[in-house]
Amino acid sequence: MHLDGDRWTTFFGSFEREAFRLETLPVYSVEGEMEEFETFRATGKLELSEDDPWLLRVRSFRDSGRRIRRVHIVTRPLSDYLRYEFAAYRYNVEAGEDVRILDLTDRENPGLPDRDFWLFDGSQVVAMNYRSDGTQISRDLLEAPDLNQYRQWKELALSLSVPFSEYGSDVVGRP
Repeated sequence: MHLDGDRWTTFFGSFEREAFRLETLPVYSVEGEMEEFETFRATGKLELSEDDPWLLRVRSFRDSGRRIRRVHIVTRPLSDYLRYEFAAYRYNVEAGEDVRILDLTDRENPGLPDRDFWLFDGSQVVAMNYRSDGTQISRDLLEAPDLNQYRQWKELALSLSVPFSEYGSDVVGRP
C-alpha cells in the first residue's frame, strides 16, 4: 500500500513505541528543502526554528514516551547534502531523536541493505523508494515483510553505529 500525504502522516503518527529509520543515500532530493540547502551550501550555516514541523513532531513523540531512532550509513568524503543533513541532525537530537552514524568508508558493508526503510514497533515496515538522484518515488507499507530480517538489520545498524554527537562536529558547517 502506498503511503502518501495525509495517509503517511496519519500512519507515521500511529506507532506506539518506536520508529526506526535506516538511511543509505548520500543525497535526498526533497523539494521543500532546496532553498534551505542552497543557503547552507553558500554559508555553511543552518538555523531551524523551534516550530519546525519535524522538530515539533519529534518533541511530541518524545513527550508521549515514544522513540524515533535513525542510523545513516555514510562513506567519506561526505556529500554537500550530507553535511547539510548533519547540520539538521543537531536539531533533531536536541528535540529527542536518537540519530546515529555508521561510517563504512574504511570497511565492508556488514550485511545491511542498500535501501531505506522505516520499521515501526518492530512489526510494520515501510520501504522508502528513491531514484538514483535521491528523489523519492514512493513509500510502501510492505504486506508480508520478513520481520526477523528487518529487526536484525536494525539491531546490526544500531550496534555498529555511533551517536551523531560522537561522529565528529568537524563535518558539520564547513562550506
